[in-house]
Amino acid sequence: MPGALGALRRRLYTPKVIETRIETRGFHFKDVAARDNLETVGASFLEGFGNAAEVSVADDVHQLLGKIPTRYRGFANEGAAMAFALRDALPMGRHDHLSRYLVSGGDAHVYMALIGAGWAMARLPRMLWSRVMPSDPLLNWLALDGYGFHQAYFHTGRYVHDHYRDDGFRWPADRTGQYANRAIDLGIGRALWFVGGSDATVVAELVEGYPAGRRADLYSGVGLAATYAGGAGEEELHQLLERAGEHGPQVAQGAAFAASARVRAGLVVPHNEIGNRALCGLTTADAAALCEREMPASAAVRGGTPAYERWRQGVAGQFVTLGRSK
Repeated sequence: MPGALGALRRRLYTPKVIETRIETRGFHFKDVAARDNLETVGASFLEGFGNAAEVSVADDVHQLLGKIPTRYRGFANEGAAMAFALRDALPMGRHDHLSRYLVSGGDAHVYMALIGAGWAMARLPRMLWSRVMPSDPLLNWLALDGYGFHQAYFHTGRYVHDHYRDDGFRWPADRTGQYANRAIDLGIGRALWFVGGSDATVVAELVEGYPAGRRADLYSGVGLAATYAGGAGEEELHQLLERAGEHGPQVAQGAAFAASARVRAGLVVPHNEIGNRALCGLTTADAAALCEREMPASAAVRGGTPAYERWRQGVAGQFVTLGRSK
């Protein structure tokens, strides 16, 4: 259980909650409800981070995370995974906090956990990335998703308004050097939902400011965040889908991946159903089942295309059939 050393770690490591405030970040204000939701997401992330920084062994964090409201518990697990990854990267102490967290009950939250590892990478020198880089051959791209979200959330001017892209970015699983930046764009797209204050019109305008070749992946991230985090009603989400036009299947694919994460973790709440109904035309359970059916049987790279991208394409292709493009 937490002791004096754990309390010190929590105090030293945990970012200040003011850093997650919409006003602090300079993000768009839509209304009080949307602001409060997005700020609660940030506060829950930091609560999970603090819990993981404080506990002596990773196994002890699950009881603490279980106290977070269902709507925000996934974000708390994301924050906890970031803290464990940072602890793994330190030269002193154990180096298996994140793996112990996963095997002791965190596997249900594996999608959010690997995204959290990407947050840690964004705060670490690249020479230390190998200590926290996920080894899962299918899902390791989620770390880059987390990295992209972090960069757009905390370096908004550069990554959102200036549309910065590191064309020299290297990722071990990216054999062709063509996919890492796309995975990062998925995370940037998720962050745009926060930067735009969950205002569908503002978010769409942000996406459309990027070069055309990046918009499909950005819209995928938007669809995931809109469904997982919430903050917009069904009519507004229909407007988002309409605005996405030819990228509607990517919006729906992102929403379906949000369903998969929520269902796997047992954290489905009403706004997930609203998001999946509006963006996928499916219930959350059915959208998650679609993702399960389309998951590649092999994580092997084929023709330079990672299995994760084949999975995304397979899910998006189902929504082409269902008519989710305008």
